[in-house]
Amino acid sequence: MITRELQEKREHEILSRYGMKADQSAGRAIEETKCQIRTDFQRDRDRIIHSKAFRRLMHKTQVFLAPEGDHYRTRLTHTIEVSQIARTIARGLGVNEDLTEAIAMGHDLGHTPFGHSGEAILNRIHPGGFKHNVQSLRVVDVLEQGRNRRGMNLTFEVRDGILNHTGQTMPVTVEGQIVRTSDRIAYINHDIDDALRSGIISMSDLPAECIAVLGSSHKKRIDTLVKDMIANSWDKEYASLTEEKSQAMNELRSFMFRNVYMNNDVKKVEDLNKVELIIESLYDYFCNNPDQLPEEYCMMMDEFGAAELVKDYVAGMTDRFAITTYEKIFQ
Repeated sequence: MITRELQEKREHEILSRYGMKADQSAGRAIEETKCQIRTDFQRDRDRIIHSKAFRRLMHKTQVFLAPEGDHYRTRLTHTIEVSQIARTIARGLGVNEDLTEAIAMGHDLGHTPFGHSGEAILNRIHPGGFKHNVQSLRVVDVLEQGRNRRGMNLTFEVRDGILNHTGQTMPVTVEGQIVRTSDRIAYINHDIDDALRSGIISMSDLPAECIAVLGSSHKKRIDTLVKDMIANSWDKEYASLTEEKSQAMNELRSFMFRNVYMNNDVKKVEDLNKVELIIESLYDYFCNNPDQLPEEYCMMMDEFGAAELVKDYVAGMTDRFAITTYEKIFQ
């Protein structure tokens, strides 16, 4: 039998000196009995995948609000694509794939319904603002209830990677740095793919200089960026793209913001107004009627207060649950 101890021993034999070894983790906030078979990072990945918050990602918008078609990305398919890209890079660099996958699977658990539009609205109306990476950490630390414990009690390295997959602070592990870049590789390229499918943009619209550097197809661009990151990060303490590839990717991102993310054909004014009405109305209703929150939220009222728990509840909703809850209350 391949035990946890044997896997931990193999990590020291196989992984790069910069790869995080499971038996060298800074550990969990609450100490637990070790699993006989799985390393701590494998257990973290499994806890995330089996969580309710992870399942809800399948019904949360990525970019397109209420898309007409079966092939547009959701938060769940985005998460899977990030995980695939990140694992490939992690394997190429000889670092910990289990830690990488756990971070990737958990990085977007805190996203609101209706994509970044929902996040922007909650950020505006909630005291203290709203950031999905901070909320993702709150999901795994507090909101997902484990057996006889609050939260998932994840390892420090997974929690750090989730919190710092975006923002000003870099993850402390190479694995977390890989997920941070893989997230951007995934969403820029799959959003281009979705925008092309929808007819919002055409191939001729894409910046020629970026395409010349990265490739003319979805497959080629991801292949270019993955190989570039592996080659540029080999046997180094930090994982990053070369300046040339990073600049080309960032220029593509800027193009997408100008032509897709802020495009009125993607997010029609009437749709945005509806999203704003739904989220603001739900937030106000539950702030004024906190006793109508689910029981598990009411039990934490004395500790966190109504506004924080209402924010948690609304942020955790799927697109369709937010709509049906709004209709049930107000119509």
